[in-house]
Amino acid sequence: MPAEAGLSATVELTVTDADTAIALRSGDVPVLGTPRLVALVEEAAVKALAPALQAGETSVGMRVQIDHLAPIAVGSTVTAEASVEKVEGRRIGFTFNVSDASGLVAAGKITRAVVEVGPFMEKAR
Repeated sequence: MPAEAGLSATVELTVTDADTAIALRSGDVPVLGTPRLVALVEEAAVKALAPALQAGETSVGMRVQIDHLAPIAVGSTVTAEASVEKVEGRRIGFTFNVSDASGLVAAGKITRAVVEVGPFMEKAR
């Protein structure tokens, strides 16, 4: 099945001490760190795109735009949803949102590129 607008997936995370800004060295407060949010929404995008990939293909991150809107404490659970918004050749554009029981935590856009694993790894430095 080729990548097409509307493909989506969700992933969930219960925040632990390892997910905090302190642990990730991105801040001084024990709340869900922005780098962990980025990883979470990338995970949702990868999951959404997986059924559209051929054998030997994967997707790699190109761009992330994120608005981190609310602090989330250790022990809280957040859900990230990523949806394919547009497909331009091998570039796949996603929109995403992250929410918890109280509402929106983060929102933004991700661009991933579909690549062949072998040739991609040959270029790695």
